[in-house]
Amino acid sequence: MRLLAVPYAVQRTLLAVVQLAVLSVLVFVLTSLLPGDAAELRFTETLTPEQVAGLRIELGLDRPAPERFVHWLGDVLTGDLGTSLISGGPVAGIVRHSIGATLVLTLATLAVVVPLAVALGIVMGTRENGRIDRAITSVTLALSAIPDFVIAVVLVAVFSLKLGWLPATWIGGDLLSSPALLILPIAVLFGRTVCLLSRQVRAGTVAALNAEYITQARRLGVPRRRLLLRHVLPNAAVPGVQELARTGDTLLGGVLVVEAIFAIPGFATALVDGVETRDIPTVQGLTLVLAVAALLINLAADLTCNRLVPRTALLR
Repeated sequence: MRLLAVPYAVQRTLLAVVQLAVLSVLVFVLTSLLPGDAAELRFTETLTPEQVAGLRIELGLDRPAPERFVHWLGDVLTGDLGTSLISGGPVAGIVRHSIGATLVLTLATLAVVVPLAVALGIVMGTRENGRIDRAITSVTLALSAIPDFVIAVVLVAVFSLKLGWLPATWIGGDLLSSPALLILPIAVLFGRTVCLLSRQVRAGTVAALNAEYITQARRLGVPRRRLLLRHVLPNAAVPGVQELARTGDTLLGGVLVVEAIFAIPGFATALVDGVETRDIPTVQGLTLVLAVAALLINLAADLTCNRLVPRTALLR
């Protein structure tokens, strides 16, 4: 008797739940391995060892790690990311305060990069090994080979310090009144992201154009525009969507670096401050939010790919 097939969306969602459980354990364990704690780093110079020990008890830092993990996980499951050991405020408030700039930078970068990368990928794929294909490939590969911080230093030196056209940092700036604050950070994130995504779209376009059904459709006289939009593009989008998920993960890491370079008050600033002060609940909360974001991006990409080309369902 054939077992009832579980829908791919259900399988992938269950896998995401397992991954989330593993991520929560890793986040807690790795942050707990940081040397020192908030009591030692902040109050050692002003308090006696006995007072520091009492403060550790008050903050709950003396409890065994398994007990602290169970307590932390129970709070997370109810939507409570904990309380900052330094400010005394909820970690959720720190997340809300810092997530705005990070989201704006990430979404603005994707809004610029995705349409351009898809267009470049299709252009390269339809002109495989031609001059345009080789030229675009050379430029994007050259850009992706340069480290982000090098591009940032060069752009700031030229457009901020020498020409004075663009602000070098977000210090004292307001995004609503000065959208130019986004130009340099997006430019830094642009090269690597466009290269990775456009290459995958190109590969998908080439593979689709060389498929037998496309050759047959050409013989039958299907118009080129319809062929590209109805048949080539959906198949070419699959590796592009998968790469977009990986690009999203890479972009999250790149955004954190760019935030540090341009003094953007986002996740990077809050995370670095939390690590420096050993504010473990804050570090755990911010790291968990980033991990969940990466997990959801990959889940959405897999479900989208299965929707575009449901090979999994066909193989059952």
